[in-house]
Amino acid sequence: MSLSQKSISIIKATVPVLQVHGVTITTTFYRNMFKANPQLLNIFNHSNQREGKQQNALANTVLQAAIHIDKLNELNLAPIVHKHVALGVLPEHYPIVGTNLLGAIKEVLQDAATDEILGAWGEAYGVIAQAFIDAEAALYKVTEEQIGGWRDTREFIVDKKVEESSNIISFYFKPADGKPIATYIPGQYITIKVPLTLENGEQRTHIRHYSLSDTPSEQYYRISVKKEDALKESDPNGVVSNHLHANVKVGDKVLLSPPAGDYVVNQSSTNPILLVSGGVGITPLLSMAKATLVKQPEREVTFVHSSKNKQYQPFADELSQLEKSNKVKVSTVHSETDGQITKDKLATFINPSQIKDTKVFICGPVSFMSAINKQLIELGYPKENISYEIFGPLTNV
Repeated sequence: MSLSQKSISIIKATVPVLQVHGVTITTTFYRNMFKANPQLLNIFNHSNQREGKQQNALANTVLQAAIHIDKLNELNLAPIVHKHVALGVLPEHYPIVGTNLLGAIKEVLQDAATDEILGAWGEAYGVIAQAFIDAEAALYKVTEEQIGGWRDTREFIVDKKVEESSNIISFYFKPADGKPIATYIPGQYITIKVPLTLENGEQRTHIRHYSLSDTPSEQYYRISVKKEDALKESDPNGVVSNHLHANVKVGDKVLLSPPAGDYVVNQSSTNPILLVSGGVGITPLLSMAKATLVKQPEREVTFVHSSKNKQYQPFADELSQLEKSNKVKVSTVHSETDGQITKDKLATFINPSQIKDTKVFICGPVSFMSAINKQLIELGYPKENISYEIFGPLTNV
């Protein structure tokens, strides 16, 4: 990715403005884009839009792009590329985004957004967009051409529903056409597209990513869905999880996108693994632990999980089986009786001699991950060895 030096200087000069007006720009951008292109509402998570998460995430992405505009080649595009492919983002979407983003910059900054500034950002957007288009084309090709692969969505049948806790249900999906399905790397997710009718009679496609929660299988995919609280029926927060829990039955058909995601265990490495999860954040880590036990039984795995209490503890039997294998060290914490995980408590679960070499994976609520990340760094774990998964727009932990 290359950009003229003049444009680089102009964009860097806009950093202070973006720090102040970034969220206003992205909020304006989404409002205008959806008004002019309502079909794009079927690609975006309505709950994240309503809560402002997507607007904040995009504002931060634009700001970071401006700060590091002279180092575009060093940007890690993988997490966004995987999300875009899972959502079905196409090359023709990028000009729409570019036009509305530049329009929002002009609308918010008005005369301060000179032709020179808009020209520099237009050039930068073109370079970044092309990088995404190229990377996404390559990933689309790989996912479609692999054994059992496909592009966009494919029909699956709900083969089984299993209650894992008082608010988590696992769904087992088998392909409706009976043909092979693509394998996945533990830690990846699949995307479900759910058409729902709004109160005004209008139909919208709601899209959600759910981590694959089991060892890769040639027969089925498993996701484990927490039923989120919704304020009311029309509130997009929890609308999909509530629908899946209440209305999707065994034998029903659903539309799934291929497995995606770069939050994965390197199965060619032998470094010790530490998995720390909170609540439904256990799902990708359980897949990692079970698959590692099968493929790398000599690799040391430590699994720490926190939940509210036994009623809310998912996968108790599967965690017990992992522990009985004597290959995975499992520790469960119930916050109501044991308190939150602290640095001192975390220190009792780990092997101090392995800290520098251990690969760490964290998943759970953002506040949980922030606290655990801080504790791990204080214990001496290298920051570059700590990975985390956000269930939603990319956020810094």
